[in-house]
Amino acid sequence: MPEFLPFRATRHAPAWVSHAADLWAPPYDVLSTADRERLAAAHEHNIVHVDVPVPPGAVPRPEAYAAAAARLAAWRTHGVLVTDAAASYTIVRTSFVDAEGRARTTVGVMGALRIEAPDSTEVRPHERTTPKDSTDRLDLTRATRAQLSPVWGLSSARGLTDLLVAPGQLVGEATDADGVLHRYERVDDAARLAQIARLAGSAPVVIADGHHRYAVSRHYRDEPDAPPAARSVLTHLGELVEDQLAVAAIHRLFTAPDAATLETALRAACEPREMGPMPADVIARMSREGCMVMLRADGTALGLTPRSGAFPGVRDLDSARLEHALAGVGAEAAYQHGLDRVRARLARGEAVAAVLIRPVGIGEILRTAREGALMPPKSTFFAPKLRTGPVLRLLDD
Repeated sequence: MPEFLPFRATRHAPAWVSHAADLWAPPYDVLSTADRERLAAAHEHNIVHVDVPVPPGAVPRPEAYAAAAARLAAWRTHGVLVTDAAASYTIVRTSFVDAEGRARTTVGVMGALRIEAPDSTEVRPHERTTPKDSTDRLDLTRATRAQLSPVWGLSSARGLTDLLVAPGQLVGEATDADGVLHRYERVDDAARLAQIARLAGSAPVVIADGHHRYAVSRHYRDEPDAPPAARSVLTHLGELVEDQLAVAAIHRLFTAPDAATLETALRAACEPREMGPMPADVIARMSREGCMVMLRADGTALGLTPRSGAFPGVRDLDSARLEHALAGVGAEAAYQHGLDRVRARLARGEAVAAVLIRPVGIGEILRTAREGALMPPKSTFFAPKLRTGPVLRLLDD
């Protein structure tokens, strides 16, 4: 079974808690260069100064990682960051309005999850990963000897949510630019720590987000000079139940082949339906009508309802159906969440066409956990994204 333990967390000092909105940031891998610049300008102690020392898309420079490590050390020396005297878990409550307009609050807990072998059944991915240069994260970890951004895990242990209902000691809260309230509470009571550790260790964990971070942590763990604490990784753990998850789709932007070839292949596998200019309620219609939607460069939309018998043995996922329908045509896709972002990139000529897909149902996520299966890359976008900055894990402490 997995091992999920408390640790001595490092956080911004209490004097800075009122500035938390300017100190925390989204995960590094969803930031654009402009996002990074905006956050860095918001406050000299914003976590991107350490967590994103190399702007997105820039060529990594060794001196940038050394500078990040020096900044982290300076923040500790000058009392910007402080480390708890005792091991703790941190309860994370996230309040937001979901895509259907419902006000919701989800809860999870941050701790240290033991890193397992790639073929482990105790901690496993839920989707295939895309090729990605891991050098940046590995070099940053080597330089700082710290875990700055959490992996997001889903536990099949029933009762974890109930165990997190009682509040802990508030250590920080902030509302982000999307109106999401992130609240962090420290728990260091010995009896409660033991309860959380016992329950979290009673069932397998599926990685929801942070597959590359987890893989980099495994690589670093195996390096000769890695500290003992590197045997586990900073992880946010939530219960794998419907009311604790908000899953959005990650749409596809195609740069190859040409739009006509893509459309021909999709029409062969799906019943097409011209929709004219993209409807304002396109996402709701996709859910209601059970279809994907192709967006052309001219702004028109084509509904695509899977044909009966066209997808033998293919999982009930739009991402899997799309992968099957376009096999052999040389499809090259980029991934983008958010309809407005998809339309903007298409309008800028960054793709020849886009395909909107529906979110993965909780049933398929549960099936993935149960069977140890893998979804196609970028099948799910778990939201709201966790903050980087509220809880850091320094590996030499």
